[in-house]
This record gives sequence, structure tokens and C-alpha cells, in this order.
Amino acid sequence: MATVGARRQAPLKVDPETDELISQAAHFLGISKKDFVAEATRAYLELRREEVRRGMVESMRVLDGSLGASVAALTGMSPERIAELGGAGDWDE
Repeated sequence: MATVGARRQAPLKVDPETDELISQAAHFLGISKKDFVAEATRAYLELRREEVRRGMVESMRVLDGSLGASVAALTGMSPERIAELGGAGDWDE
């Protein structure tokens, strides 16, 4: 029986060239490929922390709970363009 909140491992699919780089780096560092990818991911996100934060803030601005904001996020259209096309209506319509 799985515990509440337990996660299953998900396979990571990468191209053969990237897999070879991961394999070589893990080998020469004396760690598993899984540990290498985990460490590399954490280091990469640390380097790009500000970009991730800005993206999260922008997403929160876009998703204000309105149907129009959801349509904009899903379509990539600006709220102005959606309004020009007749708007998205409201959740109750």
C-alpha cells in the first residue's frame, strides 16, 4: 500500500547525445545518473532562480480567476485581442 503523498518515479526521456553526457559525467563523478540529474537540476534552477520567479509572478498576474484570463493563458492571446474578437464571457454564461 502506498503512503499518502508518495510519488512514483517517472522516466526521464532525453536524446541519445544528452544521455551520453549524463552517463559520462555521472561515471567520472562516481555518482548515479539519477543523482547527477537531480544535482544538475537543482544547480540549474539556482542559476536561473530569478527567471523562474519572474515567470511565476507573470503567471499569477495572468490568472486572475476570470474566464478571460484563462482563455488568454490557454491561447496565448492578449486580453485586448480576446476583447477585440468578442470577449470570452464569464464563467456563468
